[in-house]
Formats: sequence, C-alpha cells, structure tokens
Amino acid sequence: MAKRVVPEAARRRRRPTKQGQVLTHAHIVETALRMLREHGAAGLTARRLGLALGADASTVYRYFRGMDDLILAIADELFGHAMASFTPTGDWRADLRELGLRIHHAYLAHPQAAVLTASRVTGRPNEVASDEMILGVLRGAGFDDAEAVRIYHAFIDQSLAFAILDAATLALPKAAREADEEVWRDTYARLPASTHPHIAATAPLLVARMNDSAYPAALDMLLSSAAARLAAAHAERSGTTGRDDPAR
Repeated sequence: MAKRVVPEAARRRRRPTKQGQVLTHAHIVETALRMLREHGAAGLTARRLGLALGADASTVYRYFRGMDDLILAIADELFGHAMASFTPTGDWRADLRELGLRIHHAYLAHPQAAVLTASRVTGRPNEVASDEMILGVLRGAGFDDAEAVRIYHAFIDQSLAFAILDAATLALPKAAREADEEVWRDTYARLPASTHPHIAATAPLLVARMNDSAYPAALDMLLSSAAARLAAAHAERSGTTGRDDPAR
C-alpha cells in the first residue's frame, strides 16, 4: 500500500540534518540525482539516500510515496532542466530543434537517471509544461490538431529514445565504452571489399561518425519531414480555395 505523503508545511524539518541542510523536496531530488550519477540505479535506496541526506531513511517517505514516486520526481526534474530559460523565438522549426536538443542534453547530463526515467510518463508540472510548449509551437506554426499530435508524438518519443540509447552508452564502464568505440576502427574498417563491399566503401565515414550521437541528424530529418507536410497542407488549402472562389 502506498504511504501517505505528509503535506509540505507539516513535513518540513524543524532543525537541519547532520549536514546542516533543511530537507526539501528539491534537495532530496538533487541528492538522488547525484547518487545516481555516482553509484548508478543499484546505489539509490531509501537507506543510502537517508545517509546521504544525514537523516533517517523513513524521512524520505514523508516527502514521497515510495522510491518509484521519487523516480517520477527525478524524471520531471530533468524536464525542468531542459526547459530552464527557454524562450520561443517564433520560428517553429528552430524552436523545436532547440527544445529537442535541450531535452537530449538534459538527459545525457545525468545518464544513469536517464536510463531509469526516460521511459516514464509523470504527468507532473515540468513535463506538462514541456508538452504544452511543444504542442503550442506546432499549432502556432499552422499544423492542424491531428498533425500537431502526430508530430509531437514522433518528436518526444524520438528525443527520449535517443536519450536512453546515448545515456546507456555513457553509463557503461569506461573500458566497455572504449572497447565498443574501437570496434568500428578495428573490425568494420578492416572488412575486405570482396566480402563486404558496402561497408568497405563507407568505412572511413563509419569510423568518423558512428561513435557520435545520431540524434541531431535524426531530429533534422523529422523537422524536414514536418516542414514538407506543412508546405503541402498550405498548398492544398490554397488550391482548394482557388477552385472554390467564385471570383476566380
């Protein structure tokens, strides 16, 4: 059974913890993010979090219904990091590109947290604000509601999918990550054209590109596709208006 969360005013500690901190929701989330960065998902437990906070483990449950509730709060915090100081310019394509890169960057700044949270839906303020912004940019650009939702769906899933993929790479032990990176040079680049003509022909490009994230390129492809669909919709509407206009 989920534990009852004590209201903010009632749960605030009257005195600092052993580290001299007064516990708040935000401080617990930031401490959990640090623990994930340093110890990975296996290192984030209520007991260890309590030790890091200088408080009893049970104190965490005064702020969160359980560890999964904390994970959702961490996911929402990453959206908050992504949206911090973002101001739309009015250029829908530039704004969506900036938002996508911000989301991707926010997750990669905390790879262990990204692997743990990017597949979750929180319904919390920062996530909701991000969704409202993205849909607002699309509808403001002239996409109808069905098309706006279609593009939003592809946009946010693409952003989070690449966040998980790239974060999982960053979360690997250094030796494993470097070994994976060397495969492109030590294996693919040495395959003979007689057996693998296409890999051999593109090997220098594969070595140069494959250890970098494909997200910026994939994002540009998605936005180009959206722009083409918007142009086609405008052209169709203009053509229909022209045929139906009795003055023409």
